[in-house]
Amino acid sequence: MSVRELVVLGTASQVPTRHRNHNGYLLRWDGEGILFDPGEGTQRQMLRAGVAAHDLDRICVTHFHGDHSLGLAGVIQRINLDQVPHPVTAHYPRSGQRFFDRLRYATAYRETVGITEAPVDTDGPLAVTPAYTLEARRLSHPVESYGYRLTEPDGRRMLPERLAAHGITGPDVGRIQREGSLGGVGLDEVSEVRRGQRFAFVMDTRMCAGVRELAEGCDMLVIESTFLDEDATLAADHGHLTAGQAARAAREAGVRHLVLTHFSQRYADPEEFERQARAAGYEGELTVARDLLRVPVPKRR
Repeated sequence: MSVRELVVLGTASQVPTRHRNHNGYLLRWDGEGILFDPGEGTQRQMLRAGVAAHDLDRICVTHFHGDHSLGLAGVIQRINLDQVPHPVTAHYPRSGQRFFDRLRYATAYRETVGITEAPVDTDGPLAVTPAYTLEARRLSHPVESYGYRLTEPDGRRMLPERLAAHGITGPDVGRIQREGSLGGVGLDEVSEVRRGQRFAFVMDTRMCAGVRELAEGCDMLVIESTFLDEDATLAADHGHLTAGQAARAAREAGVRHLVLTHFSQRYADPEEFERQARAAGYEGELTVARDLLRVPVPKRR
């Protein structure tokens, strides 16, 4: 059975707290798992969330600040310890290659699994599979940082009333899908485009073109909201977003489900992030992330 969901492993910015682990997010996309920004403690959070090393097919690192990457060492070693039977690909900013190398070989261990290194140094597609296209966009942070976007190919939705009107039933339905026409009836006459789902992951950044491009038309947007709006100057100085800024970007991009995360330890009331997001005019589904939460990707329109 296909499953599309976000498993939140950690939601803290900079330092973990009593209730929030460093960053870590797993996107389950049918039979594939994409791990984003494994901060310190990710391996233990995976255990608590019921996520195995065998579930991982890709690792996407936005940038090499510790709260987004210190867990790489443990995760990579666990992939090898468990002898994951399939290839695992790692995407990360090419400018941070030395950091990736240090984390990959932080200590001695037996390498049993080949990690395919696929560093990012420009906007554009990173991987094209039958299930999705993965692409990156440059963000605005004191160190080089990229956000990621996953887009499912468009499909087609068959329309029963039009099929019936043309007398197309049973095996002929599959035939017209495969061949594009049947008895002079074109596929377009009995079906419509079913837009593929879209998911974006945006971490440490100021507002920039990359944020808008990644968010455009997404079914789910996972985005940092490190600060509340009253600290907008502080957010800009450190290369971050506020809850209101993140929500406005989601509203303008037509995002269906907004997931706010990466919270500063200075704030005690997580509900204030939701209040400020709503005040900014976002009316779609909204989740203020917490550790070990599972968030389903919205069903297709």
